[in-house]
Amino acid sequence: MSTSRYFLFLCTCTLVLFAAFAFTPVMASEKHAVGGKANITGIKKHRNIRVVYDVSRDELEAGIGKALYYVRGLLEAYKKLGVKTEELHISVVLHGAAAYWVLNTEAYQQVKGDIFAHNPNEKVIGELLEHGVSVEICNATIKGKGWSAADILPGVKLVHDGYTRMIDLQLRGYAYIYF
Repeated sequence: MSTSRYFLFLCTCTLVLFAAFAFTPVMASEKHAVGGKANITGIKKHRNIRVVYDVSRDELEAGIGKALYYVRGLLEAYKKLGVKTEELHISVVLHGAAAYWVLNTEAYQQVKGDIFAHNPNEKVIGELLEHGVSVEICNATIKGKGWSAADILPGVKLVHDGYTRMIDLQLRGYAYIYF
């Protein structure tokens, strides 16, 4: 095929495609709208929802542990979807670098080397516990860091080790989320 014929062929194809799309009345907001609202897929399961968060990375979001921030967001999302709090079974298993998030004031200050330091995660952990979230700390991590059960915030559960706990929960049908 000569260069001019090839160029003519490409132009024709381009015009055909342009015409096909230009005269097709597709409006994204209308195509996916129901009663003026976006057609957003919801959830089918509203009972016995089980989630385990594997939290080891020391990442912050809005001044608190990122995973804790997102757990709080998950609670809010399910609330907006009409799921009752008692139908949510959420475990947050902390280990590794994020473990210090569950330390009480005295232990937190020792870790930070600052007698005026305050654990910014303490309040959100208390809120999560009030909503029935199980906040758990790996006992192997505690031992490895030289802490004791007395260094942990009230209400936080000690588990033998993080990995066996997460495996057990997953085998019992918990969805796994890694942070």
